[in-house]
Amino acid sequence: MPIVDGLKALSRIMKNYPTPVVMISVLGKRAEEITLKALEYGAVDVIQKPEGILSQKMPEMAEEICRKIREAAKTNLENLEFMKYHKMENLEINEKPGEKEKRKSQQKKASARHVLAIGASTGGPRALEKLINSLPVDFPAAILVVQHMPAGFTASLSKRLNSTSALRVKEAKEGDIVKEGIVLVAPGNYHMEIVQKKIKGFEKEVVHLSCGPKELGSRPSVNILFRSVASIYGHRVISLILTGMNCDGADGSEDVKKKGGKVIAEARSSCVIYGMPGEIVKRKLADFVLPLDKMAEEIIKIVS
Repeated sequence: MPIVDGLKALSRIMKNYPTPVVMISVLGKRAEEITLKALEYGAVDVIQKPEGILSQKMPEMAEEICRKIREAAKTNLENLEFMKYHKMENLEINEKPGEKEKRKSQQKKASARHVLAIGASTGGPRALEKLINSLPVDFPAAILVVQHMPAGFTASLSKRLNSTSALRVKEAKEGDIVKEGIVLVAPGNYHMEIVQKKIKGFEKEVVHLSCGPKELGSRPSVNILFRSVASIYGHRVISLILTGMNCDGADGSEDVKKKGGKVIAEARSSCVIYGMPGEIVKRKLADFVLPLDKMAEEIIKIVS
């Protein structure tokens, strides 16, 4: 682009003329960084332009572009704000570099008494940041996240959330043990399930990753995560559906309800896209329908 690049143009558009924007770009080696920065500046979504001869790959791109533009047209502009990083609120006075991470690692991590399972899609990175930053370091539940993102991008998202949160946030790996106070984010292009496994003679709940068929067009799938935690944790599960298109998470939430768990849907007032939470409300599965800024308080009440 002449004069300014796409990110600078996006920041000016969102500052002066807020508009739903889908960015299409050759992202290259800085793909994850550019994508998160674009979402920070207010883009609804980012599509990576394929490398090589563009014309040969346009037919497969066309469907994705059309779908994401249709999604963008339905966004709530009031909720397409810049992500706000309140770094000073998460640091103690005179805290030295590295001390925050040391505090996180020293915090005693117990096997999970409760599990907060979160599903999100379009608009999810902003929502996840606000929610996870609102939870205390001694939060008495494990947190499992499925955010619809391509492979590679979830690692950068996890690092960014970890840098702003009191909790430890990491991209999940095969065999990770589910523990209180730790946030595990499903890696892009992998389904994440929780399974039971005997470790040193003790039964533990651990992460299992797979490249099985996409469900409702998504991998990772919110439904697959929700079903797995419902079968193990039963009434100790809180399933939370944040902003996003389509209905991923609704079938899994039905399983959570059948096992006695709680279901929370994000209210339309704070959603970028009301598709996924709207389906929860439509099926009458929600125990609570809450705007983003009211969720942490209610979740803490449930698990305390």
